[in-house]
Amino acid sequence: MIETIPVLVIGGGSTGTGIARDLALRGVPCLLIEKRDINSGASGGNHGLLHSGARYVASDMEAAVECRDEGDILRRVAPQCIDDCGGLFVAVPGDDEGYIADFPGLCDRSGIGCKALDPQEARELEPVLAESLVAAYRVQDASIDPFMLSLDNMAHAMELGARVRRNTRVTGFDIENGCIKRVRCCDDTSEREIIIEPELVVNASGAWAGLVAAMAGAQIEILYSMGELLVTQDRLATRVINRLRPASDSDILVPGGAVSILGTTSVRIDHPDLCRPSIAEADAIIDDAKAMVPLLETTRYIRAYSGVRPLVKSGNAGDDRSVSRGFALIDHAHDGVENFVTITGGKLTTYRLMAEKTCDLVCAKLGVSTPCSTQTEPLPASEKAMWTEPGRAPRTWVDKKSSTDLILCECEMVSAGVIASIVDNMGEMRGRSLLKAVGQRSRVGKGPCQGGLCGLRITGHLYDSGRVTDHHGLHELRRFVERRWRGFAPVLWGASLRQAELQDALYCGMLDLELEDESAS
Repeated sequence: MIETIPVLVIGGGSTGTGIARDLALRGVPCLLIEKRDINSGASGGNHGLLHSGARYVASDMEAAVECRDEGDILRRVAPQCIDDCGGLFVAVPGDDEGYIADFPGLCDRSGIGCKALDPQEARELEPVLAESLVAAYRVQDASIDPFMLSLDNMAHAMELGARVRRNTRVTGFDIENGCIKRVRCCDDTSEREIIIEPELVVNASGAWAGLVAAMAGAQIEILYSMGELLVTQDRLATRVINRLRPASDSDILVPGGAVSILGTTSVRIDHPDLCRPSIAEADAIIDDAKAMVPLLETTRYIRAYSGVRPLVKSGNAGDDRSVSRGFALIDHAHDGVENFVTITGGKLTTYRLMAEKTCDLVCAKLGVSTPCSTQTEPLPASEKAMWTEPGRAPRTWVDKKSSTDLILCECEMVSAGVIASIVDNMGEMRGRSLLKAVGQRSRVGKGPCQGGLCGLRITGHLYDSGRVTDHHGLHELRRFVERRWRGFAPVLWGASLRQAELQDALYCGMLDLELEDESAS
């Protein structure tokens, strides 16, 4: 099977989907391939912070200004993805007094809004803050739904003619006369080889960018910095709460809809596929962060997850936190491959700018003069992304008042009608893993049971509606449960441990899911 396309984009994270939309708005056809699903990499493994830029005022003023400007743009063009909740930077006894004193001046120099608060005033805004607070500043941080953002970008790109293939991974490049002539891929759904003949290839595969580039003979030195995050059962604070100190572990609590997300860490790993949350890191995060928010020591956590920051190495990088969080746009013409471009590094907040700069380079190579319009063109809210919004599914169910639309996910009140809507709207984005894909596009599995009960109900519904057959549904359920277990194993104590034991009894006693999956072999 051979496909031809002007531009092939590798990677379905925020940057890859942003590139697909930017190119589509400029009238450049493209195909995006993703080896798993949209936001399966770092774009789905972060805390969903829309930076004000204040985090970087002391270490990287350029990054601080980029975050400030991009945050303002995203608030204008993609408001449906943003909870513009505001943020606080707070200090406790023992924090660096010099850093605290310099902070407002550094914000002012970067043009970042920063207002000093009396510690008592800050505690009235966020009662969970420690009574020992010694300093507080209000900034313009916000939270952003990275799944809605990427799905909306891809949906708009598809409306404009772009195409997408999930579960499609690159296996090699055929290079002739200094150009990539063919990209060899494997469709993991059908296990068929696909050959794509592009005019130009964009490598937006995030933490895997160095590995993909190496297939074309190009070298990028990337450090894999793993960060772990913990999800609380309830939303603990209205605003983003940052520790007022140089960037370190356990220094931020971000609201994420009905929950809060605490993080993060920075641990060097040898390969992005080795990214796993651990008990040791979860314990360390809580021990450190409780000085800022004491409730974090006793609150219930429902899951841990981790993501990999791809840091492009330059010079002697002894400490990963000292490596720039800026992005790297690499024209591999310098490596002897004329039609190959890599974009990596950066932050979720600056994904749009990364896409713009990449598309500027791509269009220059293709002779396209249409300028970027994503800084002013509103990002339409799409049906493909609408069910990631916390509270939408229960509101819709109550408004419809349908006695036949059964609730399948009780934690987030997701009904059978919503599941059907998600599957029907997936279109080309429907790939191999239907249950996991439903989880990526909704609140399913995000509540206290973490999929323990709703995974079983939804699998039964998919069988009843004929959307899965034979062993396919059970195989997906097994993979779904394994993935969720990886997330909540590091935070199992108290009620969470009892719940996990119940889930273990249900899945092993009823379905023998602990046994080897012979259907997958």
